[in-house]
Amino acid sequence: MEQHTEPPRVACAVDADGRITFDLPPGSADGQQLLLRLRPKKGQAEKVLHVLDLEPLAGGRQRVVLGPQPVLAEGRWDAYLLREPGSERQRLRPGLRDLRALVDGHLRDRQTPLAVRIPYATKDGFLAVRTWLRPAHAEVDAIDLADRSMTVGARLHGATLQEGSVVRLRRRGGSGSVLTLDPRAGKDGRSFSFTVDYGELAEATGTGGGIWNAFVEPAAQAPAIRIARLLDDVTDRKEVFVYPAATVGGAVLRPYYTLDNDLSVEVTKDAV
Repeated sequence: MEQHTEPPRVACAVDADGRITFDLPPGSADGQQLLLRLRPKKGQAEKVLHVLDLEPLAGGRQRVVLGPQPVLAEGRWDAYLLREPGSERQRLRPGLRDLRALVDGHLRDRQTPLAVRIPYATKDGFLAVRTWLRPAHAEVDAIDLADRSMTVGARLHGATLQEGSVVRLRRRGGSGSVLTLDPRAGKDGRSFSFTVDYGELAEATGTGGGIWNAFVEPAAQAPAIRIARLLDDVTDRKEVFVYPAATVGGAVLRPYYTLDNDLSVEVTKDAV
C-alpha cells in the first residue's frame, strides 16, 4: 500500500559512470530505505525490487547512492520511500535533477554490456529512473533528411564493423520483410553511416503502411544491434525529436524514435 501524505521531493545527481545520488532535504519525512521497483508490464505483478539504505547527514538531510553495480534491468523503475523495512511505501517527487554529466555521453566510449540510467519525472509527477541494458549498442549521431532519402550517422559501442557488416530495416509485425543496406564505415571501424532510399522503402512496404525498425549487424552472422539514441540526458525523445515527413510515390515516410528511443521509420499509404 502507498501512503497519501505529501510525497518528499528528492534531488538527484548523475555522474559519468552512471552513479546516482539521491538527496532528501531537511524536513522531509524520515525514512530508512529507498525502494526502486521495476515497473511491470500491464496486467502483470511486480517482480523486481531494489532496496537501498538511506544515510543520515548533517542538518536533517538523508542520502543514498545507487552505484554502477548492480546493473539494473532495462525498463522504468519507480522510486519509493520506506520508513522502516517492510513498511508501507510512499511515492517520491523529483526535485532538482543534475544531469549535466549525461549531456555529452555519446562522445565517450562505453563498456559492455551498455548500462544507461536517467532519473526523470513521470507524467503524473513522480520520481522514476529509466534504464537501458544492452549487450552492444549503435548510437545515432545525426539524421540528415533529403527529399527522397535519409542518411543516418551512428557509432558502435561494444562492437566494430567487420567484413560482411550490414544494416537491416525489419518490418514490424512479423511479416518477415527486410530491407538490407550497406553501411559506410569510418576510419575507426566503429563509426558508420547508411542511406535509406524512400522510394525503395515505400515499394518494399507494399499496400497499406508499416513500421520499419533499424538494426546493424557488425559482421557476417553477428547478432543484430538495435540502432538507437540513448547516451544523453533525454529520457523520452519520441515527442521531442520530431522529424519532418517526406512524400514519395504516394507514400509518406518519417523517421522517429520509439518509446524506447530506438530508431524506426514509419511508412503511411492511403487505403486503396
